[in-house]
Amino acid sequence: MIFRGYLRPDGSVGSRNYVGVIPSVVCVNEVVDAIVRQTQMTRGILHHQGCCQLPPDLTRVTDALIGLGKNPNLGAILIVSLGCEGVDCERLVRELRATGKPVERVVLQELGGTSRTIQAGIDAAQQMAIAISSTPRQEFPISKVTMGIKCGGSDTTSGLAANPVIGYVSDRVVDAGGTVIFGETTEFIGAEHILQKRAVCPEVSARIKEIVDRMECRAKSMGVDMRSGQPTPGNIRGGISSIEEKSLGAISKSGTRPIQGVLEYTEAPAGPGLWAKDCPGREIEVLTAMAIGGAQAILFSTGCGAPQGFPFVPVIKLCANPSVYERLSHDMDVNVGQVVLGKKSLKDMGNEVFATLVEVLSGRMTKSEAINYTTSMDIHVTGPVI
Repeated sequence: MIFRGYLRPDGSVGSRNYVGVIPSVVCVNEVVDAIVRQTQMTRGILHHQGCCQLPPDLTRVTDALIGLGKNPNLGAILIVSLGCEGVDCERLVRELRATGKPVERVVLQELGGTSRTIQAGIDAAQQMAIAISSTPRQEFPISKVTMGIKCGGSDTTSGLAANPVIGYVSDRVVDAGGTVIFGETTEFIGAEHILQKRAVCPEVSARIKEIVDRMECRAKSMGVDMRSGQPTPGNIRGGISSIEEKSLGAISKSGTRPIQGVLEYTEAPAGPGLWAKDCPGREIEVLTAMAIGGAQAILFSTGCGAPQGFPFVPVIKLCANPSVYERLSHDMDVNVGQVVLGKKSLKDMGNEVFATLVEVLSGRMTKSEAINYTTSMDIHVTGPVI
């Protein structure tokens, strides 16, 4: 099976073709928003970081912005800078230009204020949008796909049907030579020994245990246990009784193939296959982690209902709770509740979702894209704002 995407100068392939407008720091988010509202084919990559942070987090944010800019769904990049931020803008520009994409930067303090920067940004974004608008879609094998996976607002049907269906699709992508990234370290807890057995080597197995211990230590450093926040109130109302039970359902979306390695939050996979990424469970930080890793599309299962999209990566939402799917049908892309009702097998449903994935990679809109639910994202940091 093939999909139709956009070839980038570095050999990667995008499922979308946008100009990414990246604020280097939260202080210029509204400038970015004004540029994006005035210019077609642009997506604002709004976040709340970039200054008054400790050096490890400033490096982390710079790395994250570089990873986001490298995502093949972006054909060109406009960086909007304040001029005095903590993020390393020179490195950001240099590493993104090395991909061969058009990259421009506007600096508010140099241009003389907000209105002048908005106008300069609109002019630059307009020029880049026109330049990439003639990029044609071409046919590519599934081996060129990087897929992110996520679950959110989970209930019992998530672990029974939606996540296993994603696991089936994950296996198909890996078997075709593609790449899959899963994360949510919080939801490895209690099931990490199962994931460790799927590691390709003892070193990867040890890393899985290490990131679980590290996540638990972060909670303990605040004087509380992880279980005071997980499962969430919504999960409990949905029938999930413990973090261990939630984890057993959550890890099923990773399928059955060997785990090639463990990625830090700002890393991308070094090759094809299934990869684990260390990130928390909250939607916006996880979706961002998948985009940093190069995902061209994300499969997202939900039982209680979650509307999330992402600025430049299509998010395909699967719901296995029949009543929730009916209530939230304008947010959910695929009704996996047919498995719960006994109308379809996991395999049949998995093949349908795989076909939907290929269609979306080739340009079909998701429901969140169709209603422009595409601005929520943020970068997960580990230290305080100072």
